[in-house]
Amino acid sequence: MKHNKFLFEHLSVFKYAVRWTLLILPVAIAIGSMVALFLWLLGWAIHFRFQHTCLIFLLPLSGIVIHLIYQSVGRSSEKGNNLIMDEIHRPGGGVPRQMAPVILITTVITHLFGGSAGREGTAVQIGGSIAGMFSRWFKLNEVDTKMLLTAGIAAGFGAVFGTPLTGAIFAMEVLAIGRIEYKALLPALIASVLGDLTVSAWGIHHTAYHIDLIEKSAYFLSEYLPVNLLLLSKVILASTLFGLASYLFAVMVHEIKAFFSKVCKIQWLIPVIGGLIIIGLTYAIGKPDYLSLGVDSEYQGAVTIPSAFQPGGADTWSWLWKTIYTTLTLGTGFKGGEVTPLFYIGATLGNALSTLLNAPVSLFAALGFIAVFAGATNTPLACTIMGIELFGSEYTMFFAVACFTAYFFSGHSGIYSSQRIAVPKIFTGT
Repeated sequence: MKHNKFLFEHLSVFKYAVRWTLLILPVAIAIGSMVALFLWLLGWAIHFRFQHTCLIFLLPLSGIVIHLIYQSVGRSSEKGNNLIMDEIHRPGGGVPRQMAPVILITTVITHLFGGSAGREGTAVQIGGSIAGMFSRWFKLNEVDTKMLLTAGIAAGFGAVFGTPLTGAIFAMEVLAIGRIEYKALLPALIASVLGDLTVSAWGIHHTAYHIDLIEKSAYFLSEYLPVNLLLLSKVILASTLFGLASYLFAVMVHEIKAFFSKVCKIQWLIPVIGGLIIIGLTYAIGKPDYLSLGVDSEYQGAVTIPSAFQPGGADTWSWLWKTIYTTLTLGTGFKGGEVTPLFYIGATLGNALSTLLNAPVSLFAALGFIAVFAGATNTPLACTIMGIELFGSEYTMFFAVACFTAYFFSGHSGIYSSQRIAVPKIFTGT
């Protein structure tokens, strides 16, 4: 009897795995291919602007174009990532199929003219839009549609950053604070891995990062403890600040959007004002380091995410300038993601704190890279895994301490307004 039950259970598992693999395969390949096209176009746009620096003067005009695109064909897609999350929480009108091309085009426009934004939001919306389209083609029920949308988020995220395990965990963790949707584990993992493999197959490569090994030395109780307590205390202190930086970013994005919506009733004028402010700031500062993505260097000595891993690779206030630029860009109607700017903010803040705390530069840049993201998205587990996928497993404990500390100190704020609170971060009851 037990033997028959065992066979039946494992046969069911096998059938479940085969079914979802067959469902996910075309979805993930389509998402990975679209993300590969997006990354290629994004790279072209950024380097074209490097060669034609006067394009920044057209940023206000490009904002009007983006506004008109969404008013004409993309109005139902304007909620972006939050629309996909809402559809998973409570299915309604579905994810519009035009979301993928609209967000791809408008994000490339934003970067072409110098707007400070990222790429995660675009990839996730591409994933959700394509997954929603396939769910209608497959005539899936409500439960399966939710799982396919979650898999679409995983595929988009894993593909755009080259972090397939992170993509799967992020898709399950981001929906609600304090809860992971394990029921979507298999579809999310399959989709994220296949999406990443598809991007690689198209010849698109991701930026490689490196943490310098910390030399072994004697420290307090080093004969008895495997962890440098002084370094660990510095990590905790820095991570508290990383969490506060996450909170600042999330609040500024929402408040800037609310402020301009309140004081400016002419909607197309909002991105014009945002573009003009960004142009003014760039010329006031005297350098274009905080425009666009912040990964590639426009000139020798520019502050970028890779440069933040080197001593002197960032200014003291680079993290704050990037916060201002990105929240202005996204808060006034330009399109793109928040995550790569959060990487920039975290890495440059980590660089600055390493000097103040006399700590390893590349390690603290890496900790800031993942911890500010963890605090802003409330996904500490996914960000810990991201640290391992991007930087190796040598400092896994520091990655976890940084991400979970930042997660707590960012409060219940976040960049996704549709993210629900399943379990509060702190309990104050009896």
